[in-house]
This record gives sequence, structure tokens and C-alpha cells, in this order.
Amino acid sequence: MALRRPLILAAVAFSALLPVAARAQGNLTVYCSVQEEWCRPMVAAFERATGVRVAMTRKSSGETLTQIRAEASNPRGDVWWGGTGDPHMQAGQENLTEEYRSPRLPELQPWAVRQAEQAQFRTVGIYAGALGYSYNTTELLRRRITAPRCWADLAKPEFRGEVQVADPNTSGTSYTMLATLVQLMGEEPAFTYLRALHRNVNQYTRSGAAPARAAATGETLVGITFLHDAVTQKIAGAPVEIVAPCEGTGYEIGSMSIIRGARNMENARRFYDWALSPEAQAIAGTANSFQLPSNRASPIPPQAPRFEDVRLIDYDFARWGSAEERTRLLQRWDREVRAGAR
Repeated sequence: MALRRPLILAAVAFSALLPVAARAQGNLTVYCSVQEEWCRPMVAAFERATGVRVAMTRKSSGETLTQIRAEASNPRGDVWWGGTGDPHMQAGQENLTEEYRSPRLPELQPWAVRQAEQAQFRTVGIYAGALGYSYNTTELLRRRITAPRCWADLAKPEFRGEVQVADPNTSGTSYTMLATLVQLMGEEPAFTYLRALHRNVNQYTRSGAAPARAAATGETLVGITFLHDAVTQKIAGAPVEIVAPCEGTGYEIGSMSIIRGARNMENARRFYDWALSPEAQAIAGTANSFQLPSNRASPIPPQAPRFEDVRLIDYDFARWGSAEERTRLLQRWDREVRAGAR
């Protein structure tokens, strides 16, 4: 016992000299709904800053909402980071996420704060980006098709089998398109358009960003995505042109939520606050992700599509992010477009 006491005291004294991050302990499970190339550096930076060990799973927004529902009686995740705001707001309505008011709220853009308020602080905006599409310029010339500029162009006969878009049941990107067209055109004309567009769709992908990659490689002529996903491909050297549709378009507020009943609640709040910081949001640009950050002090990547350059609709996030409307629209799309238009 006499020998052990000096050893214990020496260990305590040594631990006091370690940096705070190295001494920090604990775990965190993050469900990530942006591209994995952004998820990984976010997790690594948080681990370095805090010493918290993070387990990360990457899935699309719709898939993550389904998983959180399935785990509601025994939550396995702590934080849901990224992905379109509509399913985050629906999760809040279904009491699947926790109310939390970060001390960083005063630092955020008005659109991020407004979303938090509409969701009773069960989610918060972390980035934003406009919806549109990209087309492969090489393939367009080869097919001798006139370059599309509007939503209406994509339903024309010359684009038969040339358009790729995600399934709105699994993809927040595609649900944003569905809700955008309903608000832009009116519900009946929007579904008439979607049935016409269906004839030109060669694949409904699970991931919202996948059509941008497919357009970049020439697998498809046109990929409907958020504009920033297409920018990532263009910067990498792909022969693509990026289009903000002439009629107007919607946009996403990428969001973050704490899962109700999180096992690591203290670290979940710690991650939440950290992810709203300018330092954390600056990681997007280094990961070739070109959304608009929510913290007003965050640097905006010069390649990011600016809202002032796009004709945006007044997207009603509260209504179209509600469980009732989202479920109704998805059921109608399944019935009249995916199945009914065959």
C-alpha cells in the first residue's frame, strides 16, 4: 500500500498536465446525413477538440428518420447531423427529438433561428442550399439536345430516359423538389408535371446527391440535386453545367437535432454547440461541400451558390415539414407517380 500511494499520486499529477481535450472522456453516436466526405472530418475534428469518442453512421435523411423511429423505444443514436430540415421537423413533431436552445443561437442567420423557432427548438439550421439540376455538356452535344433552362424542359420528349433524381421517400433532396413544385405550380399541376417527368426518369436513387455524380460521369444526362452537389462535381473537373430553374426553385435548410432519450446527452449538447461554431462550419469548404453556413461569422466558400443569384420561392418549411403534409405528399407520389404512371 505504501508503494501504490506514490504511484497513484504521480498518475493524478501527470493527468493534470494533459490538455483538456486529451483528458476528456465519453462517447457519442452521430447519425450523419450529408456526404461521407464531410461527415468524417467533422467527427475527427470534434474528437480532437474534446477527446470524446464518436461512432458515426452515414445515411440519407429519409433513411435516418426511419431508423430513429424504429429505435424510439431504445435509442442508439445521440445526434442527427445534416440532411434536409423537413424530416428533422417531422421527427420533432413525432417527439423523436429533444428541445435544446444552444447558447450559439444569437450567432446564427435569421433563416436558421426561424427554423429553430418553428420546430419549438427541436432542430436548428446548420447550412442552406438551393435546388436545381446539372447536365453533362459532352453528352448534350453528342445527343444534339437544346440545353435545358427550366423545370418544364426536363419533361420534354427529347429527355426520355435522360433524367435521374432520388426517391423522395429516402431522400430529403427529392422531397424538397416535390414540395417545391407543389408550392411553385399548385398541387394538381405539380403532379401532372411529375407524371410527365416520370417518363423521362431512368433511375430513382436512394441518395439525393447521387444524380449529380451520375451526370458528372455521363451515366445520365441530367441529375436533379441541390446546386452545391453539382458544384462539387464541376470543381473536380466534370463537364457539367449547373442550372437554377427559370420558373423559380426551393431550397433546403440542412438541420441538426438531438435524439430523444440519447444515452450521451451531455456530449450530444456539446457536439450541438460545437457544430454551430464558425470553426466547425468552416470544415465544409475543406470537404468540398459548398452550402451556405448558418453561423454569420462562418466563412462562405467562394464557390457556394448564393441565394441572391437564384430565383427562390417563399418555401413554407413549417407546413411542408409537418408530419401530416409530408406523409400525404409522399403517399400521393407513390400512388400516382412511382406506381400510377407506369
